[in-house]
Amino acid sequence: MLLTISAARSPALAVPGDFGYLLHKHPGRVQQFGVYGGIAHVFYPEVSADRCTVAMVLEVDPVALVRGRSGGNDGFVLGQYVNDRPYVASSLLSAALAKVFRSALSGRCAGREELVESALDLTIALPAVPGDPDLVQRVFTPMGWKVAAAPIGLDATRPEWGEAPLVSVTLVGSLRVADALNHLYVLLPVLDDTKHYWVGDEEVDKLVRAGAGWLGTHPERELVTARYLAHRRELTDAATRRLVELDDRLAEDAVDDDESVLSRPLVRLRHDAVLEVVRTLRPASIADLGCGSGALLGSLLALQGVARVIGTEVSAGALSKAARRLHVDRMTERQSERLTLLLSSLQYEDDRLDGLDLVILMEVIEHIDPDRLPAVVGNVFGAMRPRHVVITTPNSEYNVRYPALVEGGYRHPDHRFEWTREQFAAWTRSVGQAHGYEVAVRPVGDSDPQVGSPTQMAVFTRRTGSGDAV
Repeated sequence: MLLTISAARSPALAVPGDFGYLLHKHPGRVQQFGVYGGIAHVFYPEVSADRCTVAMVLEVDPVALVRGRSGGNDGFVLGQYVNDRPYVASSLLSAALAKVFRSALSGRCAGREELVESALDLTIALPAVPGDPDLVQRVFTPMGWKVAAAPIGLDATRPEWGEAPLVSVTLVGSLRVADALNHLYVLLPVLDDTKHYWVGDEEVDKLVRAGAGWLGTHPERELVTARYLAHRRELTDAATRRLVELDDRLAEDAVDDDESVLSRPLVRLRHDAVLEVVRTLRPASIADLGCGSGALLGSLLALQGVARVIGTEVSAGALSKAARRLHVDRMTERQSERLTLLLSSLQYEDDRLDGLDLVILMEVIEHIDPDRLPAVVGNVFGAMRPRHVVITTPNSEYNVRYPALVEGGYRHPDHRFEWTREQFAAWTRSVGQAHGYEVAVRPVGDSDPQVGSPTQMAVFTRRTGSGDAV
């Protein structure tokens, strides 16, 4: 089983040895790694002034691969020993990739962070991959790869036998190495569609981590998640929900919704409305849940009297963007002590977020599946119980004022719902009554006499002495 990754010389990769530094594998050595089912050999067949190539050969021990198993699902008695697993890229190669290139796959390269973030001119070659050319094109092309997938004949001397269910694949593209490795880590098992190990809940976590920033909006997301998770419906549904939640947090800067030329002023109006509430409430500690790339965090840090600001995200990539946007690396010690960026999900309790004065969910709830929303409400209002909560969300009645929006459509393709003013008011009253909060609903943006404002906001204030949620 063979994989080669080549990087061409570029402004970001002026020295060929830098590629080895990025991969944490020295170009002058042949290294071996014990992995599941065998040994992975890593070496560099090409290191020149113009190009550097790393190769990983996975030597599979078929006996070790099936040791400890009872029975088998192969079509004949020796099928678990005599098969194409040692030669065809599969979940075995994916698992080896994760172990051998763990740091590079995670985007870590101490002292050379700029190299991690640089797009390199890459060529990836896989001599034998399961599937057909169309499937390979469908799963790799959306991430910016130029794909060449050629069918492999069963026997060159017997053309009448036809083609094997395998293809030879070459991928060419300008991408970060971490992104390229994560694409391979997820999609090789998808093409294989036969994982060599038990698929459980932990595989959802692996898929969400590796698919951050690209899988949530992939046109073949359902196919990828289903195959990666061995067609287990409950795991596929859980992964899809988490991927959508994760990737939608990244949309704020791009403003990808269908508000057309009005979108950016409305973003500014939302920020201003939230900041005005913050100035009025004068909190000392604030959390922006689903902070995205940190557009609001900088404004919160600039407010007088705010001693602590927390930004949370389910995406490590989004938090990295927030850190760069806020120039965390250039903050003084006193400034950095006021800011905390946390990897955290709205759907799970996190005791690091207890005891806050104010929590903000700005354009967040509409990205959550309705059947998951009660868990988020229970976490925010029941477990965290801040003194105040500010929530903004679109007013669906206003959508008729956007000519580009198809009738009945949402402002963003991944919105799970959009509420009318009456629906939002009823929901906020229900949440407030259940958890001991007073609530005031107000418009954000220019108000239309017929359909109201484009955005609606609720400000929750915890009742003095209120108990736990009922």
